[in-house]
Amino acid sequence: MRLGAGIGWRPEIADAVAGMAGIDWVEVVAENICPGHLPEPLVRLRERGVTVVPHGVSLGLGGAERPDQGRLRALAERVEALGAPLVTEHIAFVRAGGPLTASAPLEAGHLLPVPRTRDALDVLCENVAIAQEALPVPLALENIAALFSWPDEEMTEGEFLAELVERTGVRLLIDVANLHTNHVNRGEDPAEALDRLPLEALAYVHVAGGFERDGVWHDSHAHPVPPVVLDILTGLASRVTPPGVLLERDENFPGPAELERELADIGEAVRKGGGPAHTPPKETLPVPPDASAEARQRVAVAQTAVLSALVARTPLPEGFDRGRMGVQARSLAAKRADVVAKVAPELPVILGAGYREAFLGYARTRPMRGGYRQDALEFAAQLLKTGRPADARARRRLREWWLDRAGPAPRTPGPAARLARRVLSARR
Repeated sequence: MRLGAGIGWRPEIADAVAGMAGIDWVEVVAENICPGHLPEPLVRLRERGVTVVPHGVSLGLGGAERPDQGRLRALAERVEALGAPLVTEHIAFVRAGGPLTASAPLEAGHLLPVPRTRDALDVLCENVAIAQEALPVPLALENIAALFSWPDEEMTEGEFLAELVERTGVRLLIDVANLHTNHVNRGEDPAEALDRLPLEALAYVHVAGGFERDGVWHDSHAHPVPPVVLDILTGLASRVTPPGVLLERDENFPGPAELERELADIGEAVRKGGGPAHTPPKETLPVPPDASAEARQRVAVAQTAVLSALVARTPLPEGFDRGRMGVQARSLAAKRADVVAKVAPELPVILGAGYREAFLGYARTRPMRGGYRQDALEFAAQLLKTGRPADARARRRLREWWLDRAGPAPRTPGPAARLARRVLSARR
């Protein structure tokens, strides 16, 4: 499957992408589109013959629970609506807790690394097999950027991914920016990782920018692609010619000229590698993976302890770097604030400059247990319950916003709605 040169499609750069020459394909965040109401610019790209690939972020295939069938159906619907030749996700966990640990469910709101252990690999392989069975096209999985390492890991990333591919036949989406991130943050050599990766299973490549602060690399997708990441891309291209290479940009979008320059630099880095022709994936007949109940439970306990420490301030398990885990905790809270501001843009308007401080204060004591929209409702409800914001006009606007979305008696009362009714009763 030859994809060619691509770019991550975002509404903010839809016009720029539409006018770019040489764009063979685009990638969209699957959860950000509705199958029945595709954005018109995306529809026009498809009509021009531009391939569109959905990129999921919420399955959490590295989590201890089996994949949610509703999420799998939703992802399959997006594949069908886009006429996509494949679909991609991440090797990560995004939630923990729940029945396996008899504890409250927790949401990370971001991709977190799985431990490279036999238990985690068994669980991941079975989850991947379940997802492959439910999806109508081939699945490819992405290596993620990580701020911390798990203690007592049993495999390198290359070994972990090689066995995953061998056991499931899944394809790989290799993010060279993430290889650089893990080099800075976890001391992992990108060249050594590339040597061990099963590149015959390569579906395509991600390239993105980031920045370093206090010895930590942040995979921001909001900065230009640095030369060091292009060098890793050249190293990959010296081993195999990528079927497709895609530029990711999620924030601080530059003008079309700069995007086109970055795409040209990426193309030059691939040509500089001058690798052999792409080798088709090996035909394999993987044995259906089967993770034991005990393995799932062990993974569940470990992941719940880590996520609870990051978002609920419970004690950090032994063996983790406290400094790095602190960076990760702050990063999760900041991302949570940013995404809530996007899904509920009225809140920063109503609260003004105090939005971020107020949200981070709320997040310190209230882990996210549902989606971001639910989080926005619970944040607003908590502010109103405590008599904030202090400005009466802003408080009235916040109350009206909240009532429009939660209401005193919604058809299916959830946690936010129940809190809403308590607040209303207290204010009457």
